Parts: sequence; structure tokens; C-alpha cells
Amino acid sequence: MIDLDITQQNVAVEKLLAQTTNPRHRYLLQSYLRHRYLESAGRYEEILEPELTVENPVYRFTLVGQPPFTLEGREQVEMLYRHWTETNQCVFYVEDELVSVGDHMVVGRGTAYQQTLGSELVAAGVEADADAMYLAKSRIAMIWPYDDRCRLLGEDVWEFEAGREYIKLDPADVLTAKQAGELLAPYIKPLPPFDDSLLPA
Repeated sequence: MIDLDITQQNVAVEKLLAQTTNPRHRYLLQSYLRHRYLESAGRYEEILEPELTVENPVYRFTLVGQPPFTLEGREQVEMLYRHWTETNQCVFYVEDELVSVGDHMVVGRGTAYQQTLGSELVAAGVEADADAMYLAKSRIAMIWPYDDRCRLLGEDVWEFEAGREYIKLDPADVLTAKQAGELLAPYIKPLPPFDDSLLPA
């Protein structure tokens, strides 16, 4: 039995938001929270709405065992989100996270778990059961830059420790995107209206 609760994946962000008084920083954290909950809920179309994300986001990944790669533009980013959702790999958990916010970015560092298909691990050269689902556990750092109107410009994601751990899940412990969406729905809040008072000084 895996002792992880998807509804607790953003406790560090929620705690920082509760302590933050700067209106722009609060807005950025609310946008960041909405994005992260939507992602694990499989509601990726809402991530790409104009109030959350610019027209041509750029996502850069440096992941263990893979050459660095970049996704450029809405179409490429949406393809990744759609694939994760359709295969139940949109389910994330985060532990031991540190989060910071500035006028144009949110930075995070912690332990991440992602549901990952055994068949995709096998295709990547990992010894795994192709018919099983795993949790891929890694230490990650992320920088999410935002424009003046608090729209996401992209993501820079690094796995900063050499090893990954793969935890084989009992079928009873696997969450579908639909189940994750039902669990996270109460946490997904609309953004407040953006106005010019939130522009950087």
C-alpha cells in the first residue's frame, strides 16, 4: 500500500499562499496552484486557456536517463498533457517541497512521484513489468516563468539526483485520471480577475 494522498500534493504552495500578502505574488501562486491541480485532474485543456498560459509556451526538461528536450508551442505541450491524461500518467504526488515566488516566477524543489506505464519504462530500457503501473520517484527542481500579466511562459524542470526509483503499484492503488479529477475537483478554484494593479512595479 502506497501512503500518498493526491489531495496533499500542493500543501507547500497552499501554505506559502496563506503567508503571502503581495497581491501580484498571491495571484501568481493561485495561478500556479490551479495549473498543478488541473494537470493531475486530467483537465489539461483548461491549463492552456489564455488567462493561464501564453499562446506559445516553452517547456524544457532535463530528466534522468534521457537527453534534454524541449516542447515549443501550444500544440506540442497539449500533446504531452493529452497523452498523460489518456494513459493515467497525469497523476502526480509531491513531498518535502520548498516553494518561492517572485514578480515573474515560481520556483519549487521537492520529491515528485508520477504514475508511469511499465510499457513506457520497458521501451526506455528500464527493467519493468510492461503490464503494470509504477510510481517514478525523483528529486526535481522547477522554475515556472510568467509574463507581466501573470500568464505562464513555460516550465524548466530538472531531475537533480542521478537515480530514479520505480515503485510497482498494486492495481488497487492506481488512480485513473477520472478518479484523480473527482478527488481534486474541490481544490480547483477559479482565478480572481486580473487588473492593472497586479502589473509589476
